[in-house]
Amino acid sequence: MSKEHQVPDGYRMNAKGNLVALGNIKPIDDLRDKTVLEMVCKARVMQQQLLKFKNELMDDIETFLDVSFEEFGVKRGGNKGNVSLISFDGTKKVQLAVGERISFDERLQVAKQLIDDYLKDLTKNSPDDIKTIITQAFQVDKEGNISTAKVLSLRRLDLTDHRWLEAMKAIAESVTVVDSKNYIRFYSRKDSSAKWLTITLDIAAL
Repeated sequence: MSKEHQVPDGYRMNAKGNLVALGNIKPIDDLRDKTVLEMVCKARVMQQQLLKFKNELMDDIETFLDVSFEEFGVKRGGNKGNVSLISFDGTKKVQLAVGERISFDERLQVAKQLIDDYLKDLTKNSPDDIKTIITQAFQVDKEGNISTAKVLSLRRLDLTDHRWLEAMKAIAESVTVVDSKNYIRFYSRKDSSAKWLTITLDIAAL
């Protein structure tokens, strides 16, 4: 049973779960409550509109790509990739980006052990900044998650020790795609030689 059904007439439930008589609620607290509820309600309506908008755009892009492929007698299949569509005059662009969220399997621990063994054998003259980068890559956040970006960035270090190379191989093989998400971005510019400007739909960026 929801909290709403548990609240008797003439009372409101506060954040602590206590019943408060309507007459004991300050006008400013009542106004704040109504204001917040109204704004959240508007946000939910806008969220549904944006979801409908995104789905319609995805359908438009998919339809266009199907037509484009059919022109060359090719049937689309497999995973959808990134694509940019530009208007005829070169001043408008719609970009579909596919972002993948990845994680690591148990082979990441193998890589960490190889790297730990390698670090123990480093001489005193080894750059401290490299040691720091390597150590920080395997640190976890408050939720116990490892930064995928930091771990993958280790592959850019130009080190030749066989344990390091094996560790990088283990990292590459440990990558697992958890899920993917489609992002649609919009751009505009005055003419075909000008810089693209983002048409933002992010409230925080407006």
